[in-house]
Amino acid sequence: MKHYTKKNIIELEKVKRLNIINSITGIKPGNLIGSMDNDKTTNLAIFSSVVHLGSKPALLGFILRPQVNVVRDTYNNIMSNKLYTINHLPENHTLNGHYTSAKFNSDESEFEFCKFTEWFHDDFDAPFVKESSLKIGLKFQESIPIKINNTIMIVGSVEHIFVNSEALSEEGYIDLEKLHSTGIGGLNSYYKLKKISSYPYARRNELPDFK
Repeated sequence: MKHYTKKNIIELEKVKRLNIINSITGIKPGNLIGSMDNDKTTNLAIFSSVVHLGSKPALLGFILRPQVNVVRDTYNNIMSNKLYTINHLPENHTLNGHYTSAKFNSDESEFEFCKFTEWFHDDFDAPFVKESSLKIGLKFQESIPIKINNTIMIVGSVEHIFVNSEALSEEGYIDLEKLHSTGIGGLNSYYKLKKISSYPYARRNELPDFK
C-alpha cells in the first residue's frame, strides 16, 4: 500500500496532486447546475460537490472554487437571480456534461454548445436540463466562505423536485440505478451506479450475523 504524508503531498507534481486529492473521496454525485443571468443567457456547469444539508427545511449545498481572477458565471448568476437548478447527469450524456467545464464566454450558453435542452417550469426563472431524470429547483439562501482556501459553500432551499416515477418507491426511496444517474471519480472519470442492496434502519439490538 502506498503511503503519502502531508509533506509528500505538498511536494507532488501539481497535476498528480490534483488527481490524487480529487480521487480519495471516492465516487461523488455528478450534477449539472443550471442558472441564468439578467440578460436571460443560460449557463450550465458540472459539479461533483453537491451535499444534503437537511430535510426540514430541505436544503442542499455545493462548493464553488475561488472567485479570484476567474469569472464564475454560476456564482454571478445565482447571486443576481437567486434561483438555480441541480440536475442529475444522465449516464448517456457524460461527455456532454464533462465539456460544460470548458471556459465559455459569459454570453455563450453551455446548453447550446454541449447539446443539452433547456426546460423551464412556470415562473421559476432558472433552466432545468430536460434530459435529466431528476431535476431540482433551488432558491439561494446563504453563501458560506471557507477561508482556508477561498472556496464558497452555496446553500439553497429546495423549491421543486421532478423525478421519474418508476424510480420512486411508495416510501420515498429513489433508485439511482433506475434513474441512470452518474457518479464522478476524481476530475474526469465517470461511473454508472448499480444498486447493491437496501437495509433496514440500523439498531444496536438487531445486529446481523456478519460474514
